[in-house]
Amino acid sequence: MRSRRRFATVTVLLALALGALPGAAAAQPALPAGASCPFGTAPGPPVDESEVPQPGAPTPAPLPVPDPPVGGPAMGDCGDVVAPGAPAAPAVGVVSYVLADLDSGQVLAARNAHARLRPASLMKTMTGLLVARQLPLDETITGTQEDADQEGTRVGMGPGGQYTIRQVFDAMMMASGNDAAHALAVRLTGSVPATVDLMNTTARELGALDTRAATPSGLDGPGMQTSAYDLASIFRVAMREAPFAQAVATTRIPFPGWGTNPPFEVVNDNKLLTTGYQGYLGGKTGFTDDARHTFIGAAERNGRRLVVVLMRGEQRPTPMYQQAAALLDHGFALPSVDGVGALTDGPVDEDGPQVEIIPETGAAGPVPPESGAASSWGTPLLLVAVVAGVGGLVALRSGRR
Repeated sequence: MRSRRRFATVTVLLALALGALPGAAAAQPALPAGASCPFGTAPGPPVDESEVPQPGAPTPAPLPVPDPPVGGPAMGDCGDVVAPGAPAAPAVGVVSYVLADLDSGQVLAARNAHARLRPASLMKTMTGLLVARQLPLDETITGTQEDADQEGTRVGMGPGGQYTIRQVFDAMMMASGNDAAHALAVRLTGSVPATVDLMNTTARELGALDTRAATPSGLDGPGMQTSAYDLASIFRVAMREAPFAQAVATTRIPFPGWGTNPPFEVVNDNKLLTTGYQGYLGGKTGFTDDARHTFIGAAERNGRRLVVVLMRGEQRPTPMYQQAAALLDHGFALPSVDGVGALTDGPVDEDGPQVEIIPETGAAGPVPPESGAASSWGTPLLLVAVVAGVGGLVALRSGRR
C-alpha cells in the first residue's frame, strides 16, 4: 500500500534523521528514567501531503500518554527488554517491535513497545475485527466507482460487481485491497467517517490508547497512529473471531470479475504464509512512504501461539518477514512463557496501574477493582504514606492492558 506521492530521497534522509533504517534502532540505548522515548507522543513528520487535514478540518490533537505505561513498567522502556534470565532477542532493524503469547497475552520481548508510529495496512486488522464481529459474511454487496477509485493497493473491485462480504473481507486481509476496505467500511456504518469513529471507539474499548485511525485501509491520514503494543493487542482479540483467523490464513481465493472483466485469483501477499513457515497462522503486511514497512504475524508450535509486530522497518538488508521469523523462533525457543508485561483486551485506566500477571497461571488481564492489587510502584507509595503519618488506607486504582 502506498501514499499519495513517493519521494525516495526525502524518505531516506528522513529515515536517517529518525534512526529508522536497519541497525539504527537495534543500537538505540535506553533513555534515562522519565525521559521520552523516540516517537513517544506521535509519529515523525510525514514525507508527503497525505496527512494534511481537509480545508476547514481541525488538526488532530495529540493523544494523551498514559502514565504508568499500559501493559506494565517495562513497556515504557525505550530499548530492548526481555524477561529476567531470558536470552537477548535477535537483532532486528525496526524502530519498534513486540513479541507476545497470543493466548495469555504475556509480552516476551519488546523494543519501544508504545512508540507511536503509522500502521500502514496493519490498520486493516481493526477493520477486519469489526467486519468479523458485525457483518453477515454471506450477504452480497455491489461494488462502486468510489471503491474502484481508492488509492494504493486494490484487489480489483469494480462498479456493478457482485461480491459476498466474505470474498471482500478475505481480499482485504490477504491482498491488502484498499477498495475492499472502503466497501466494507461503507457497509459497516453507512460511511467511511462513521466507521473510522467506530474503529477509534473500539480501540479505546480494548485499551489500545496509542491508536487513532484516520482511514479504514491504513492509508496515511491526519492523526493516524498506533503502536506495536496496540497492534499485537488488537490482533490477539481479532484472532478470537473465526472469520478473521480464517481470512489471514487463506493462501488464495477465486474473486468475481465485473463488467467485461473476467473472474481472477487473489493470492495472499504474506510470505511467512506462502513460504511455509512452520505453524504459521497468518498475519498482515503493510507499507506507505510515511509508515515505511510494517508487519504482523502469528504462529503455533507445541501448543503455544505467539504473535509478533514490527513497526517502521526496511526490507534491506533483511526482509521484514525474515526479521519476524527470527523473533518468532526466539519466542518458541524460550523454556517458559514468563513475560515482561501483558497485552490489553479491555478498558484501561489511564491514571493507574495497567496489568496484573498471575504467577500461578502466567495469565495476564485486568486487575479487578475489588482485588486490592497494587502496581509495581504501589507498595512504595503506601510506605511513603505510612512514614508520612497519613492515616487510613491508600487506595490505588488498577487498570489493565
